[in-house]
Amino acid sequence: MIPAEARRKLIAVVGPRGCLDRPEDLALYEYDGGVDKARPEMVVFPQSTEDVVSIVSISREYNIPAVGRGAGTGLSGGAIPRAGGLMIGFARMNRILEIDLANERAVLQPGVVNLDITVAVQEQHYFYAPDPSSQRACTIGGNVSENAGGPHTLAYGVTTNHVSGLEVVLADGTVMTTGGKQQDSPGYDLTGLLTGSEGTMALFTKVIVRLIRQPEMVKTCLAIYSAVDDCADTVAEITSRGITPVAVEMLDGVMLRMVEEATHAGYPMDAAAVLLIELEGLREGVEEQLEQVRGVCQKCGAREFRVARSAEERDLLWKGRKNAFGAVGRVSPSYYVQDGVVPRTKVAPTLRVIQQVSEKYGLTISNIFHAGDGNLHPIILFDHHQPDELKKARQAGDEILEHCISAGGSITGEHGVGMEKMELMGHLFDDDSLAMIAAFKMLFDPECRLNPGKVLPTGRGCVEIRQPALAPSTTMY
Repeated sequence: MIPAEARRKLIAVVGPRGCLDRPEDLALYEYDGGVDKARPEMVVFPQSTEDVVSIVSISREYNIPAVGRGAGTGLSGGAIPRAGGLMIGFARMNRILEIDLANERAVLQPGVVNLDITVAVQEQHYFYAPDPSSQRACTIGGNVSENAGGPHTLAYGVTTNHVSGLEVVLADGTVMTTGGKQQDSPGYDLTGLLTGSEGTMALFTKVIVRLIRQPEMVKTCLAIYSAVDDCADTVAEITSRGITPVAVEMLDGVMLRMVEEATHAGYPMDAAAVLLIELEGLREGVEEQLEQVRGVCQKCGAREFRVARSAEERDLLWKGRKNAFGAVGRVSPSYYVQDGVVPRTKVAPTLRVIQQVSEKYGLTISNIFHAGDGNLHPIILFDHHQPDELKKARQAGDEILEHCISAGGSITGEHGVGMEKMELMGHLFDDDSLAMIAAFKMLFDPECRLNPGKVLPTGRGCVEIRQPALAPSTTMY
């Protein structure tokens, strides 16, 4: 419970219009894009680093748990306030502070929307590479917290590969900076450590990101298959030839039909699967790679190979991919998105396992994923009005992730661990490794006030320390 005196102090920092505490307002902040929910007691919206320092200092004075939140598009419960308490929303810290093209850097507040970074520099022929499907809404602070990826990570890497410096507020109110505009900094890589820490170690108040010059040529193509295994095998064959597209996305038949009905992007309704492949670089190199990729796809059984003939056709194909989750919402009352990773050579057998899990639980599972990275996104369709369907969807998701671990992969490629996958961390890491992760958490947040009850499995993290304060975890449905 947030004491009345603490509420008055918080209002003094952000102003009466900079906070929410009515139940009907708080209900909008009790969930993200996943399936869990827990309600904060108060939401405050700082406008500066100084505001964040004051807010964190008040939370420390009154021992109030605090959770940072960007746009709420996360898919693992990372911004869910399990312990109730205070939510710090960064929507008002949304300014691009500096564009430095000479050094190919941008300095941003955490509430800047991902796509707005590219929009700000595209006329100068630059762009920001990490492009989650939610890039029109998600913010850079949340991207850094979750180490977000996107379709183009095969060539460009995930968020951590594009963050060169941070300004953060620690749990005791200390302001710390890491890195800078330079390519590398001496000493420990604190920027890398904090990127992907899911709000459990620090709150980001400034982010320095890398900007990239637009390529001379971009070619987007669609390979169409009558067999899922042929489609999956193509990915390993492309990379074994030393070809690195900037994106290789795979949609199975269930997914592409939902996407096509919603977006009319030109996907074939009768295909078993498709690959959306993008190449970019110097004109001569792209043209040569395009023919190589065409040959590989045909050798692996593609029944058709299309190349977008214009920017409009390219944008339409990507519209289908980027709007896929919304397309699912037209078909199923609810869905549960997973985020496992397997080696590229294990994609085909893993898809067969996913089909077996689908049949076992009687749930439709569609697949859309970053095939070049082996980063799978099985989407489990269920009806929350039916008893136990959410429970079955969770069990199906856990079985898929356990298989990913057994195949030499991971439980997350870009969505984070959050509260959704924390119990599976014990399957992925041994006791000594979990103890080291916990030690880092306690080093930065010894009182366990920042986003407690996340990442580490029960018995390893702050969930026990803060058990009396923890709000009951319920589901969205």
